[in-house]
Amino acid sequence: MFYALAKDLIPTHGFAFQHILQDIQTLNERATRGELDISAISIHAYAYVSSQYALLPSGASMGDGYGPLLVAREKISRDQIARKRIAVPGTMTSAFLALQLWLGRPASEFEFIVVPFDQIFKTVREGKADIGLIIHEGQLTYVREGLQLCEDLGAWWSRENDGLPLPLGGNIIHKRFPPALRRTVSNLLTASIQYSLDHRTEAVQHALQFARDMGQDLADKFVGMYVNHWTLDYGERGRAAIRRFLGRAFENRLIAHRQELEFVE
Repeated sequence: MFYALAKDLIPTHGFAFQHILQDIQTLNERATRGELDISAISIHAYAYVSSQYALLPSGASMGDGYGPLLVAREKISRDQIARKRIAVPGTMTSAFLALQLWLGRPASEFEFIVVPFDQIFKTVREGKADIGLIIHEGQLTYVREGLQLCEDLGAWWSRENDGLPLPLGGNIIHKRFPPALRRTVSNLLTASIQYSLDHRTEAVQHALQFARDMGQDLADKFVGMYVNHWTLDYGERGRAAIRRFLGRAFENRLIAHRQELEFVE
């Protein structure tokens, strides 16, 4: 998404951007403390920081008929999974909220351990957990890890919610900045995403330096899943998906407040 800004390929109108690379759970936690001006964030985590941050209209990662996966050494059912130990990549991730909705129970009613997302395969293989909740490129590599798919939470969400995508991540900007400045920065970030989509090969090559055990073809496939037309603008359907996701969470008492979404216009 930020290839153009990282390489100074588009005008920034006097703004300078410092790029901070951290896993999503760390960024979620930093957002609760209001530490970053702009950040990627899990949509689940946005429910806890909406008083401090506004959602940017670009930067979405949507699971359009696919999403986080539950994998295990052998295929098991939902009822069995509810009684097993699940390795999860963070309690503020959208994947973890989707898991609770899929199980129909809050986190206090099933066993889980929090593991860095890139250690979940190892945790399951070593028997430290029975199930792994997989995000990021693991959705494409679990078979070569010798694991079997138990459920695709994005596909389940789409079936249960009128074909809406599962909203996983987005970008936010701190409300300490006045609205006019938020709009200017928002336009710059959108321009960066558009540039990367227009120069996809070069942008994927840039991103490969940060990839974890992915070649060009696999990275390009992963980018196609999560950096696409949804990323340029949520649109009404994307916004409806967030309202449905966080609304379902509130109705099931998984978050404390019904969310009123605030997007930078």
